[in-house]
Amino acid sequence: MISIYTDGAASGNPGPGGYGAILKSGNYYKEISEGFRLTTNNRMELLAVCVALECIKKPNQEVAIYSDSKYVIDSVEKKWVFGWVKKGFTGKKNKDLWLRYLQSHKKHQIKFIWVKGHAGHLENERCDELAVIASKGKDLKIDSVFEAENKIQKLL
Repeated sequence: MISIYTDGAASGNPGPGGYGAILKSGNYYKEISEGFRLTTNNRMELLAVCVALECIKKPNQEVAIYSDSKYVIDSVEKKWVFGWVKKGFTGKKNKDLWLRYLQSHKKHQIKFIWVKGHAGHLENERCDELAVIASKGKDLKIDSVFEAENKIQKLL
């Protein structure tokens, strides 16, 4: 069993943001994080899950993902995302990241476990810390899909 803990953060929403994730399995422990100059909290919550799953090299693994994001968990567990795919994501945000997530979803046996944010859960607190630190870093990356869509929305 692989345990993944994730969190995302954005200051201003949209604003500078970041994600943090921890992967654990037996003695294996890995922390990952990145920061972006303009993004949203929901994008960072979902990106944390995507990147963490992409770190798993072997297919068909049992994976438990711990997150405080109802957006991510409910979208998968209540099967909303599969309906969005059938409807071409009409009116839905973060299509690029959902399609990215679905690539990993096909490869593994994934279950989501909701944890209350900022409630003392050790790994969730660490992921929050990683996400916030990443969002405040220098040399923030560009969330190119979000920035392009944001620019288009401002023109409309």
